[in-house]
Amino acid sequence: MEKANPLGEFLRARRALVSPGDSGLSATGRRRVAGLRREEVAMLAGVSIDYYVRLEQGRERNPSAQVVDALGEALRLDDDAMAHLHQLARPIRARGRSRQRSDRVSPALLRMMEGWHHTPAVVLGSRLTVLAHNPLGRALFAGHTYSDDLVRLVFLDPDARTFYPDWERVAVNTVAGLRGAAGAAEDDPELVRTVGELSLHSVEFSRLWAHHDIRQKTHETKRFRHPLVGELTLEYESLTVNGAPGQQLVIYQAAPDSPSEQALALLGSLAAANAPAPDPDPTPSENAAPPRDR
Repeated sequence: MEKANPLGEFLRARRALVSPGDSGLSATGRRRVAGLRREEVAMLAGVSIDYYVRLEQGRERNPSAQVVDALGEALRLDDDAMAHLHQLARPIRARGRSRQRSDRVSPALLRMMEGWHHTPAVVLGSRLTVLAHNPLGRALFAGHTYSDDLVRLVFLDPDARTFYPDWERVAVNTVAGLRGAAGAAEDDPELVRTVGELSLHSVEFSRLWAHHDIRQKTHETKRFRHPLVGELTLEYESLTVNGAPGQQLVIYQAAPDSPSEQALALLGSLAAANAPAPDPDPTPSENAAPPRDR
């Protein structure tokens, strides 16, 4: 994972994705690079070529907000990618204690999720690991090698392409969502290990990560092929947990009166039937009456 110069890596990757024609430039002559040349980005952004080269090489690390905006316009970035570019230009380093707190889910949130008997819900961390789920959320992703890690589930789980019928689209969105969730936290050791492992074991992940696409996880319609109840088409909404920076509450639902709603109800019934019974308390309550002699 690029750590020493994330701003430069992002700029290089994103200019390779913009064709001269997209920017109103004529593509004359033989081009040795994909996308825009450095001098073309500098011209479009209204900065000197020397200054832009220093940005890409990491020799200039404090561009103004106006320059960042101009670069984003030149690279045709959407809102999520523009926000990420600003984060890279002026990163805010998270303290260790804050990152540790972000992995703990509020007991109040857990209780609220437990009451959603017809709605799968999961809480994701900044690396898209599942920090918590309600019973139906657990049942939706159960049965896989990486049920509690949505990135590894997509790229390393042997059942991924069966579970996600639209695997290619899910893969693109998952990598972009990982960058969006991680933000500019290039110093997160666990994120570095995750990206390194996935790059080593998945050619598809390595290729997509190199594109530097970024997308916040907000809402989408996603198809699943569940091993117990078959096809499910679910919409999800992702909500930021304000009390725990980096956490996302993801809530899934099926369209009313649809086959997916029926399949989701069946999944809930199966999950309830297979739920382990609570352990009986072996110690009698101090308020219980003592046993009578026979």
